[in-house]
Amino acid sequence: MSLQSFWIAAAVVALLQLARTRDVRIAPLAALFVFQAVAHSQTDWFAARPWHFAAGFAGLATLAMLRKAA
Repeated sequence: MSLQSFWIAAAVVALLQLARTRDVRIAPLAALFVFQAVAHSQTDWFAARPWHFAAGFAGLATLAMLRKAA
């Protein structure tokens, strides 16, 4: 079992939580998990690099959303 399956499971759980609570702060977190899953599905590191950057930006968006809520 690859690391990709763990990222997919995390994305599914985050999307279910988003649908259940309708809290938009979970959306960038779900995007982070999806981007990580896509990045880990790539065979070449250079093909995965843009997806890792996108996951990093989604992580920063998650932090910004959490900072705004506090």
